[in-house]
Amino acid sequence: MSDPFDTEIAIIGGGIHGAGIAQAAAAAGYRVSLFERDRWAAGTSQRSSKLIHGGLRYLETGQLPLVYHSLQERKFLLRNAPDLVKAVPFYIPVYRDSSRRPWQIFAGLSLYCLLSGGSKLGRFRRLSRQSWSNLPGLKTEGLQAVFQYWDGQTDDRLLTEAVVSAAQSLGAEPLSGWELVSAKRLDDGYQMELRNQAGEQRQGRCRCLINAAGPWINDCAHRIEGAPQLGIDLVRGSHIVLTPKLSTGILYLESPLDQRPLFVMPWGEHSLVGTTEQLHTTSADQVSASDEEIAYLLQAVEHYFPNTETTLLDAWAGLRVLPKADGSANKRPRDTILLCDDDRAPNVIAVYGGKLTAYRHTAERCIQLASRKLGGREAIADTRKQPLSKA
Repeated sequence: MSDPFDTEIAIIGGGIHGAGIAQAAAAAGYRVSLFERDRWAAGTSQRSSKLIHGGLRYLETGQLPLVYHSLQERKFLLRNAPDLVKAVPFYIPVYRDSSRRPWQIFAGLSLYCLLSGGSKLGRFRRLSRQSWSNLPGLKTEGLQAVFQYWDGQTDDRLLTEAVVSAAQSLGAEPLSGWELVSAKRLDDGYQMELRNQAGEQRQGRCRCLINAAGPWINDCAHRIEGAPQLGIDLVRGSHIVLTPKLSTGILYLESPLDQRPLFVMPWGEHSLVGTTEQLHTTSADQVSASDEEIAYLLQAVEHYFPNTETTLLDAWAGLRVLPKADGSANKRPRDTILLCDDDRAPNVIAVYGGKLTAYRHTAERCIQLASRKLGGREAIADTRKQPLSKA
């Protein structure tokens, strides 16, 4: 058995992207080790909005490639992980004071359907007024139209664990509880210093080092000699869990305060409501929903369900990684950025940003870059077809 601390590709970060890259690397025939300082999906990958979707709102900002690839990945996940990813009806109510008219929603959903390849899941409809009663409790004053389309929902932590398990089944070595202390540049890769939760230290070597540390990506980059870095903003997305269950489908709403998009989703026997977008200026290790964000989400629920009494059960937050820029985080591109020290033969690759839905596509891009240095191998699996099941 090979030493997992001496490998071709070493990945730092056991969230959905690190797990996906490990799966893609092993499927492509490389020796790969995945290091996570805590447990799988301990960070943002268990604090997302739990959606497997193309990103309907990204059409307005012209991010068509992102939406297209996400819709392709949605198709793969629904097929490969039927016990983890479910198709769920989404509803878009359009009110008299909504920021978009019904014809705009119709146009957006038409393009969304086209980008999905015209599949059954891409179909949508405008509900008749008689059908509005199927959304009990939803405010009908000023309601002009309701559109229904389809996307997916998942448990992000369980999905990440399933991808780790799939990577391991292909020969990847996942090691949780190990943190990168430093990485020194060698002639042909890196010498790594790693430490586990008990304080034990081990040295390791790799030919290609991939930084997939999510919100900790620049903290990790400081430990890697010669690692590329990008200026970033950490943007906090907060969610609340309420009782009762407000809908059997997912409601795509606008905040009554600033018209930001919000989702009200069934989550077990409760409701999950999110998300916010607030700049996070403290440590990535200290993330929680603020009182202001909780109030913001509660106000939206009260606005759309004025006659329903709700009880707050829980609140939590995750961090998005966005390129540093001025202006609203809501309008910034969501494309994943891959930075290399050398585009021709990278020794280190950094993964900035990324969508839960598109993790597999991002992983493929990473391995294509790594292969420029490592050369090709005989593939042993196709991640577009590999089944994923609960670990």
